Amino acid sequence: MVEIKLFNRWSFKDIKVNDPGLKPYINLDPVIVPNTGGKFSQKKFGKSKVNIVERFVNKLMVPGHRGKKHLISSGRNTGKSHTIMKLLEEVFEKIEKITKKNPIEVLVGALENASLREEISSYQIGGTIVRKAVVTSPQRRVDSALAIMVQSSYRKSFGNKITMVDALVGEIINAYKNDSSKSFAIKEKERIEREASGAR
Repeated sequence: MVEIKLFNRWSFKDIKVNDPGLKPYINLDPVIVPNTGGKFSQKKFGKSKVNIVERFVNKLMVPGHRGKKHLISSGRNTGKSHTIMKLLEEVFEKIEKITKKNPIEVLVGALENASLREEISSYQIGGTIVRKAVVTSPQRRVDSALAIMVQSSYRKSFGNKITMVDALVGEIINAYKNDSSKSFAIKEKERIEREASGAR
């Protein structure tokens, strides 16, 4: 039987999720083209059944913004899945060339390192707002890691000489290495967890 590989190039075989909490939420079912066309969008926790590469592609389509104000438009990315697939293939090529490893494995490792374990929740008691440390759900851990990695890369490349491909390659590799000095996702994770530990 012929092995199914991503873009007929990269194998999903032998790639493991080491974090037991994230294992059910990082789908590594083999696909050639990561596009289900919204097949699971109406189902509860449906995105857990979507391949992790496709979820990454979906985030790249609409990077979003950290603040409430939409200072940077992400309209140029939407509706062009073929463009995003080509961009992702280029990103994976560069990751493979630099790390000499399967880029899917590098992406999964980066997500594991960048995913939050706890964060702060605010609620009101009487007239005061109380901040309390809460454990982050596994689904949210994956979502926030994907969002922060994509958003930081988009901001680095927007209006600058650095391309989106290079920004993504740098972010994924540095998150995989758990380097907080170079990866914004790791730095942000450490900042939020530090705030949470102070609010316990």
